[in-house]
Amino acid sequence: MIAKELHKELLTLSPSEKNEIIQLLDGINKTPKVVGGAARIRNTRISVWSLFQSHQLGASDLEILEAHPELTQTDLLNAWFYAETFPDEIEQAVQVNNKTNEN
Repeated sequence: MIAKELHKELLTLSPSEKNEIIQLLDGINKTPKVVGGAARIRNTRISVWSLFQSHQLGASDLEILEAHPELTQTDLLNAWFYAETFPDEIEQAVQVNNKTNEN
């Protein structure tokens, strides 16, 4: 199955089915009460949405890796794949965080 076909199929999954897929992704964890239950990089407190937001704001992969030396390029690739697969979840987390920081 090519990536575009897989992406279409992932969009049709229920939230519980998506959580099962998340567990299959190497290096992405979702744990209640850890970074608010947001998707995060393998047993760290670094959320996928925060990496995605940094990238949106212009940070390169190299700059992100320099800011987070505990991460690897594979971690970023997993984060980018996750963000592409679950764009609504990531965008909502970014918006919630931005509103929290404004107050």
